[in-house]
Amino acid sequence: MLDRLLFPEQPKSPYPASADGSLPESYKRVLDPVTTLGYVAARHPTLRVGTSVLNLPYYNPLVLARQLTTLDVLSGGRLAIGLGTGWSPDEYEALGVPMNKRGAIAEEALDVLEALWAGGDTVEFTGKHFTVPRSVNTLKPAQSPRPPIYFAAYTERTMKRVALRADGWMPAGIPAGGLGPMWAGIRQMAEAGGRDPAALALVVRANVTHLPESIPEEGRFPFVGSTEQLKADIAAHRELGADELLFDVQFSPDVTTVDDQVAKLEQLFELAAG
Repeated sequence: MLDRLLFPEQPKSPYPASADGSLPESYKRVLDPVTTLGYVAARHPTLRVGTSVLNLPYYNPLVLARQLTTLDVLSGGRLAIGLGTGWSPDEYEALGVPMNKRGAIAEEALDVLEALWAGGDTVEFTGKHFTVPRSVNTLKPAQSPRPPIYFAAYTERTMKRVALRADGWMPAGIPAGGLGPMWAGIRQMAEAGGRDPAALALVVRANVTHLPESIPEEGRFPFVGSTEQLKADIAAHRELGADELLFDVQFSPDVTTVDDQVAKLEQLFELAAG
């Protein structure tokens, strides 16, 4: 479940997950991710539910921790949390959050989440952006010590955050040839930081644009192209050792309804299984 607040008519920055920088039409109506996942978890009692991704600097971490803890408890421990820092200057402006400080805000928000989910009976935190006075800790998720956290990360600093503080990496839009070295770098940073790199998961978000015919390989975004090109992308990511692929089919030109999305996902699952 993604996290979108606005569909700017004249965006200040292009959307990085599409080949032409445009937002998909479906982004004109995006429901709150945590509320929606609560509905899904209640309707489907065996499915894992998760975000891809929540933009961490958008939220007060105490309020966010309450929402996520509630979802994890009510789902019986089926929550996975994908976090990022966002890309839209328009959304940051609307929220009154300085975009140029989003990295520092995200780091401290993660500190707060970790303090709340450390399992202690009391919690206290004092930082530059957030303060939690010493209090009884009422936020204890079903999963111990907390739900798994994955970060979308593309710079050395944010990839180091994955290596040292997360349970895995959740990239999107990176060709397999570039993804491999970046993943190897994250694993090396994890090992250097005293963590077991094998414990990190690679969860790739595949923004699928399924086209009727093949397109030139030069400059092609991953998971954009014909059925054969999508099959090749799936195989390349399997060879890299990706633990999961998250298919987002909203970019495909023949997907306009929920039924279209379900049909396209079923088709992609068949390709992945083959």
